[in-house]
Amino acid sequence: MAGLLAQLLDPKHVALQVQSTKRAAALNEIARLLEGHPDVTSFPGFHNDLLTRERLGTTSLGNEIALPHARTEHVRRIVMAVGRSDGGVFFENGAQTVRLMFVLGTPKSDPGGYLQLVSLLCRILKDPAGREALMQAATPELFVQHMLALEARILAPASAAPASG
Repeated sequence: MAGLLAQLLDPKHVALQVQSTKRAAALNEIARLLEGHPDVTSFPGFHNDLLTRERLGTTSLGNEIALPHARTEHVRRIVMAVGRSDGGVFFENGAQTVRLMFVLGTPKSDPGGYLQLVSLLCRILKDPAGREALMQAATPELFVQHMLALEARILAPASAAPASG
């Protein structure tokens, strides 16, 4: 069964060489990957909501990761774009340098879906080996493959207890 990320991740929405080193410029660079996405009804509206939310407080999580997001009227369903920066982007509102940014747009009508996605991403990204695999992925396609494999590992049912004889 396909997981949540298979519905959201597309290699064309993954930038592995974010050029911007300033937070707002980097978020713009990554969010632009969603411009023209069929589920983004107004890119300017989504982008504005994303930057407004980012000004409210840090979205950096530690471990060089941030989840900039917007609950917005300007998306039909959850959308995601990913940016990776080898040099890092300084998130001054959290006083952290971030190398992986997962930009999310969520319909205001779907807070549960947003929470499910953020929970899944946090579980995936807390694993140091998984983060390193994402940092080393050579192509957007490999990045997506790593994310899907990490999701599958997390969602796999625990091994059944051995039968007693």
